[in-house]
Amino acid sequence: MKHTTRMLAALTAASLGAALAGCAGIAADVRTAPPDAQLRGAHTYAFADAPLPALKNDTMQSERWIEAELARHGFVAADDARAAYRVSIAFDTRPASVGVSEQDCVGSACAGTGAGGLSGGFGTLFGGPRYRHSLTLRFFSNATGAERYTVSAASEDRDPRIVPALPYLVKSALARLPYGGEAGWRVKLRTAADGAPEVVSVKPRQP
Repeated sequence: MKHTTRMLAALTAASLGAALAGCAGIAADVRTAPPDAQLRGAHTYAFADAPLPALKNDTMQSERWIEAELARHGFVAADDARAAYRVSIAFDTRPASVGVSEQDCVGSACAGTGAGGLSGGFGTLFGGPRYRHSLTLRFFSNATGAERYTVSAASEDRDPRIVPALPYLVKSALARLPYGGEAGWRVKLRTAADGAPEVVSVKPRQP
């Protein structure tokens, strides 16, 4: 009995260590098209309408973070008639394959709360469900409707909700605008003292 208890304690400690190691960093994989895109002309934009009414609240929440990041790159929101670009927002969460890596901690999963935190019990510690969150931004010419630039950011955690991950995905997708020269990038982030995501590094993904 004592031997079994010691084994269980050792396994629990090892699993806790692995889970904490998994949250040592935050990262997202970013893909762009075309890799050599250039956003010429006036840097004014308007958001496209949310595709589904059910997504409107989450879309409006993400728009606030996107507006802040676009402003850092000199983009200014404008009304539909004066905007040079129309920006569409799409996001998605789906089950992901089980695995632990340093980039697999986003949002509330890093804080040890909610469905993705360490407080989730043995189901979380011993291979609980994982989720892949993705955000895609598409820039269209407002004059012609032609697509000029697309950027997608994706990351994984154990939280089935996408909202805690959205600030990190937005920060990753717009760490550069546009990304140039490579189609795939790895963005590493951390949570700043004020709770906001902060970019640590931006590097091309290794083939």
